[in-house]
Amino acid sequence: MSDEFIALSVPNLKGNELKYVTDAVETEWVSTAGPYVSDFEKKIAEYVKAPGAVSTQNGTSALHISLLLSGVTREDAVIVPTLTFIAAVNPTKYIGAEPVFMDCDDSLCMDPMKLQKFCETECDFTDGKLIDKQTGRHIKAMVVVHVFGNMADMEAIMPIAEKYNIKVVEDATEALGTYYTEGKYAGKFAGTIGDLGCYSFNGNKIITTGGGGMIVSNDEELLAHAKHLTTQAKADQANFIHDEIGFNYRMTNLQAALGIAQLEQLEDFIKTKTTNYHLYKDAIDKMPGLHVQDFREGIRSNYWFYSVVFENDEKGRDQLIEALKEAHIQSRPIWGLISDQLPYQEARTFELEKAPWYWKRVVNVPCSTNLDEAGVRRVLDVVKTFAE
Repeated sequence: MSDEFIALSVPNLKGNELKYVTDAVETEWVSTAGPYVSDFEKKIAEYVKAPGAVSTQNGTSALHISLLLSGVTREDAVIVPTLTFIAAVNPTKYIGAEPVFMDCDDSLCMDPMKLQKFCETECDFTDGKLIDKQTGRHIKAMVVVHVFGNMADMEAIMPIAEKYNIKVVEDATEALGTYYTEGKYAGKFAGTIGDLGCYSFNGNKIITTGGGGMIVSNDEELLAHAKHLTTQAKADQANFIHDEIGFNYRMTNLQAALGIAQLEQLEDFIKTKTTNYHLYKDAIDKMPGLHVQDFREGIRSNYWFYSVVFENDEKGRDQLIEALKEAHIQSRPIWGLISDQLPYQEARTFELEKAPWYWKRVVNVPCSTNLDEAGVRRVLDVVKTFAE
């Protein structure tokens, strides 16, 4: 068996990346001005069937701007998942607002039943505002994360948001390419259903610009405001006149050049992800006490990350990670719950039950688009030996 290291999730840069980046360098358009930026925005918008897109420095800045555009202030609260990467939650605190942590369902995404229960039993809805009875804060927005390329239950979540006048920011940073294939939102991509959607192009995402993000919306006025805020809120660029507090959040031309080359390969990347997911699932689901987490029915997922779940064993997670490490294979546990992290231990939570269960039992295994069948089989050999 080969001892070559198998990484968890690394970039696949085998297309036109060097060609386009070289062009950006040779034409000396390397910073936030340059044709690749606007071209990348246009191509992302076309891909997800949105009227427009605004680039950012990363997914976190996209979320920050989206919450500002949702009208969130330091007096407000934002409903967020506890089972996610902390970058989905920190922008709430950047603004000075407070998070309310919600549980996940078996998709690992926000549980709409508990969301509904929280709104009905823990809040008052008066004068078009949902007020948390415990804190007195106006719940103005929610951040819905499409975890690991799965799709949150937007058919259940959106009516709740509409009923209680809550803005929906979709954190689709892991779900570029995921879309509904049936139901009310058939053909709609993750990130294009709520008020605003955010993507990330970090090095471990399905396509990368090294760093970078994107905001999409069906509201062209919001998109125009997003571009204004991400470019230092210049009301008069020639005379350096600014009418709001803006941010230096614009993507660079070099990053966008990478992004265009990556986007050209996205559907091929998804095919590889899909094939490898089913190789894992077909084998691991036959092993005692283990299964690979399903993706929601009625969607085409991008299959970004694969989750091996220990059904009855809380100790198996760390033991399997160690066994894989000894075989020179990188893996990881799911994120520590955000509500348990030091900056958030005093925050509002609501009936967190499934998220702690999954936190103790999930191992993410290699899922790079560079990973071939032989690599998957090598990972499976270790998992099978461990399970026996």
